[in-house]
Amino acid sequence: MWFGSALSRRQNTPTLTKQIDRMNKTTRLPGLLFFVVLLSTTVMNAQQTIVDNQRLSVPQQRIVSISALTATGDLGGLKAQLGAGLDAGLTVNEIKELLVQLYAYCGFPRSLNGISTFMAVLDERRAKGIQDPQGKEIRLASDRSDKYERGRKVLETLTKTSQPKPAPGFGEFAPRIDAFLKEHLFADVFDSDVLTYQQRELVTISALAAMPGVASQLQAHVKIGLNIGLTENQLVEVAGLIETFIDRTQANTLREVLAKPTVPVIETDMMVRIAELEIAPEFLDQYKAILKEEAAKSVQLEPGVIAIFPMFEKEKPTQFKLVEIYASQAAYQAHLKTPHFQHYKTTTQNMVKSLKLIEMSSIDPETMQAVFKKLK
Repeated sequence: MWFGSALSRRQNTPTLTKQIDRMNKTTRLPGLLFFVVLLSTTVMNAQQTIVDNQRLSVPQQRIVSISALTATGDLGGLKAQLGAGLDAGLTVNEIKELLVQLYAYCGFPRSLNGISTFMAVLDERRAKGIQDPQGKEIRLASDRSDKYERGRKVLETLTKTSQPKPAPGFGEFAPRIDAFLKEHLFADVFDSDVLTYQQRELVTISALAAMPGVASQLQAHVKIGLNIGLTENQLVEVAGLIETFIDRTQANTLREVLAKPTVPVIETDMMVRIAELEIAPEFLDQYKAILKEEAAKSVQLEPGVIAIFPMFEKEKPTQFKLVEIYASQAAYQAHLKTPHFQHYKTTTQNMVKSLKLIEMSSIDPETMQAVFKKLK
C-alpha cells in the first residue's frame, strides 16, 4: 500500500514539476515586467534630467534678458524683464549684484541706469503689496589683503589655466588695467557669493553678446562659461534670447563663436513698400499724431517691423509718404492684426482722401542694413 502510494507519487512527479514551473513562470512574469517598466522609466527620467540640465531655467533666461537689455540701454524693455525676473524667483540681491557686475562690461552709466530702473520697479511692486524676497546678504570677503592675488586665483578657477603676473600682452603694456581686472572685478566684485560663478558668466556672456565690437571678449567668456558648467545647448539658447530681446545680428555673433549656423538677417521674402497718402486738410494735425504713435509702437513692439518711416512734402503738407520695411510677409500679416495698427486704421479711415501702395525691391539689401546702424 505504502509502496504503491510512493510509486504513484513518483509517477506524478513530472506533472507536478511542470505545474510548479508554470506557477513560477507566471509569478516571475509580472515581476520581470515591473522591472523592465521601472528600468525604462528610470532611463527616461535620467534622459529628461540631462535634457533639462542642458536648457536654461526660467530664472537663467531672465538673467540673460536683464543683462542684455542693461548692456544696450533699453530701459523700457529692461523694466518689464526686471519684473519678470522677480516673478521667476530671482531675489532682489541677485538682481542688484547682476546690475553691479555689469558696470565692468558696459560702463557705469548703463549699470547705474539699470539700478535706478530696478529701484523704480521695486517701488511699484511694493505699492501693489508685493514683497519680493531679499535673498542672500551681499557681503565682501573679510580678508582684503593682496586683492591682486585673490583675483588672479579666481581667474585661474574660471579659465582652468595658469594666470601669470602680469597678464601677457595687455597686462604688460598697461599694468593698471591688469590690476583693475584682478583686484576689482575678480576680487572685489567676485567676492560676493550672492551669484555663482556660472550665473556671473551668464551675465557677462549675455552682455557681450548684446553689444557690437566685443567678439574677442565674448569668445573668451564663452570658453569660461563652458569651463564652469554652462552647456553648449544653453549658450545656443542664449543666442535665441539675444535675437528676441536685442536683434538677430548680435545673436549671430554668439552663434559664430559657438560655430553654429547663423540666421539670415534679411529674409528672402522681406517686404519693402512705399505708401503714398493724401490727408484731408482739416484732419492734418490729428492724423500726424495718430500716425506718429502707430509707427513708433510698430517699430518698438514688433520684431518683424524693421522700419516705418513717415514723411510729408514740405510744399504740400497733406501729401504723405511712408517707407515701410518688414522682415517677411508673415511679419507684415502679423502687423496688420496688432491693436495699434487696428486703432490707426479705424481712427484715420475718414481722414484719408487717397492711398496708393507701391511694392519695392531693394537693389543692395546688405548696404541697407548699414543705414539703420548709422541712425542708431
